Amino acid sequence: MSLDGKTLKVCSCNRTVALDAKALAAALKLKAPLQVHDQLCRRDASAFQAALGESDVIVACTQEAQLFGEIAAGAGSQAKLQFVNVREHAGWSGERGKAMPKIAALVAMAALPEPEPALAVEFKSAGQVLIIGPAAAALDWAERLADQHDVSALITGAKGGSAGAELPLERRYPVWSGEVTSLSGWLGAFEVEWRQENPIDLEVCTRCNACVQACPEQAIDFSYQIDLDKCKSHRACVKACGAIGAIDFSRANVARKESFDIVLDLSRQPLIRVGELPQGYLAPGDDPLEQALAAQKLGSLTGEFEKPKFFAYNSRICAHSRSGQEGCNQCIDVCSSGAIQADGDHVKVEPHLCAGCGGCATVCPSGAMSYVYPRVPDMGSRLKTLLSTYREAGGTDACILFHDVREGRAEVLRHARRGSGLPARVIPLECFHAASVGLDLLLGAMAYGASQVVVLSTDKTGEGYVAALKRQMGFAETIVNALGYAGTHFKVIERLNELWELAPAATVVKPATFNLSPEKRASLDFALDHLARREEKTIPLPAGAPFGALTVNKQTCTLCKACIGACPESALIDSTETPSLRFIERNCVQCGLCANTCPEKAITLIPRLLIGSRAKEAVTLNEAEPFNCVRCGKPFGTKQMVDNMLGKLSGHSMFAGGVRRLQMCGDCRVVDMMENKGEANIFDYTKR
Repeated sequence: MSLDGKTLKVCSCNRTVALDAKALAAALKLKAPLQVHDQLCRRDASAFQAALGESDVIVACTQEAQLFGEIAAGAGSQAKLQFVNVREHAGWSGERGKAMPKIAALVAMAALPEPEPALAVEFKSAGQVLIIGPAAAALDWAERLADQHDVSALITGAKGGSAGAELPLERRYPVWSGEVTSLSGWLGAFEVEWRQENPIDLEVCTRCNACVQACPEQAIDFSYQIDLDKCKSHRACVKACGAIGAIDFSRANVARKESFDIVLDLSRQPLIRVGELPQGYLAPGDDPLEQALAAQKLGSLTGEFEKPKFFAYNSRICAHSRSGQEGCNQCIDVCSSGAIQADGDHVKVEPHLCAGCGGCATVCPSGAMSYVYPRVPDMGSRLKTLLSTYREAGGTDACILFHDVREGRAEVLRHARRGSGLPARVIPLECFHAASVGLDLLLGAMAYGASQVVVLSTDKTGEGYVAALKRQMGFAETIVNALGYAGTHFKVIERLNELWELAPAATVVKPATFNLSPEKRASLDFALDHLARREEKTIPLPAGAPFGALTVNKQTCTLCKACIGACPESALIDSTETPSLRFIERNCVQCGLCANTCPEKAITLIPRLLIGSRAKEAVTLNEAEPFNCVRCGKPFGTKQMVDNMLGKLSGHSMFAGGVRRLQMCGDCRVVDMMENKGEANIFDYTKR
């Protein structure tokens, strides 16, 4: 039994999954009969072992993946194992009798080649741990961890006196005090800045107790910090400290800075407040149990590590900014880890902070930010295989269910075991993060024949991501409804039971055959052209949509063409023949840079989708009568622009008698100035 050169082993899981061997073999176009095992992981394990020498093996079981891997390793097999879940995803369902097309689709997808791996981001940690927090907690954990880790402690909240705990009798690790002013970085590269607020520097202090004995107000205890509310400025402590110099009342507010590999933040509120915390930053708060669990993780954070570089960025088509004018900030706004920051006309992404949500690629209108874990063409190949196999096996009204690899996967498994499972028409498709499902995948899936695309949101998804997903789905729904496809096609759900309540929606009669492109706008063009069935149509869209047109106020536009220079997508173009402003609607992403750059505020955005050949044709938004140089006759601007300039400058003293020069081209102005050397110029004034 082969599937693209792979051997398929299926199991009914002790007869709890209804499998029709003949129907499944026919759907997968297998050349040999297919045997269904009842206990592949137990009694029939020899059948699995026998298949290892033939080719790579697809096993229709994920629960016992570890066991099958151990059997293969014990047999010395070099066969590659791939696992597909047909039990919870299809067999354990209230509609298990109708699930065969879905099972075939899942197996066919498992047979696809592995996606090209993403580039790796490296982390190196020597295990230097900084513990930040109130003295009692910070010193307690520093004492516990000092034997296993290279620890330092930064005591906070000690400005007003007693830090709340005595310092250790032995100096085993650095101890500082102060308030954190800046904390940034990631595993192996944290930068911590703080402001020393107490006159006693704990790293200089020898803990000799001379200051404790000398202070008449007893403002110093064995925390070796001065209670400034009690202190009467006798400075007896300074004298007692002497040449050691640990006490300096001018030291308050001195900035300090150190680098660490790991940060254990015991503050009640985390010092880094982002949705996705950096690797190596543990913030358990003041709960003792959570602190203990965080401390246990420290040992696993020393060494060299890798994670995928989840994104690719093409600055050339980024619509963030031009010449100081702001355009699109959507990737910055949606990023929950603080990995994306403005960088002049573009943005910069710190890959060590990127959590891999893919939300930036989802909201990016131009495709400058793209998701590569996996790449859109790879995900498109999965969609195409799933839907085509499902359809050819007799399945109808396919609904694609995107869920993430952690909470989403666990929710699907729990639901199958405890509830009614998934409807037979719902095909689950795993992605690293639910926020990575953008317009190109939504519309691409529908072009491939999906009736609906649903994204499962969990408690860990994040409100910002859910809002962004719903907004993108709103654009997609408006478009497909306007194209005549009735029903609800795109939805974010929080409970899998909602799938049973979701009625099928209208979809394409003939599925598309194209492949999704690495370029977002190209994929959208393919999908929209297919969904429109060659129909020419204009669809109004809500504000913020990534498609649209422009209007230009011809009365105020001077055709200065600053907007052309600002447009990163070549939607606005020049003409070599006449002074005119031309526009290609297909290229416009509605970033607003043209409107923000226009000095006359003559440009207005119109969110809409124009489908058909007209969208790719350049149309003239404004044109003007050229103005010819009064000296040589060469056209050099527009009549309106020159008239405006004359109206504003002709009365100025600097141009008295020289208005005619404003009507000349650049070359003739130079010649005219050289011929009229008797004119006053700026150099005459500098000589005085």
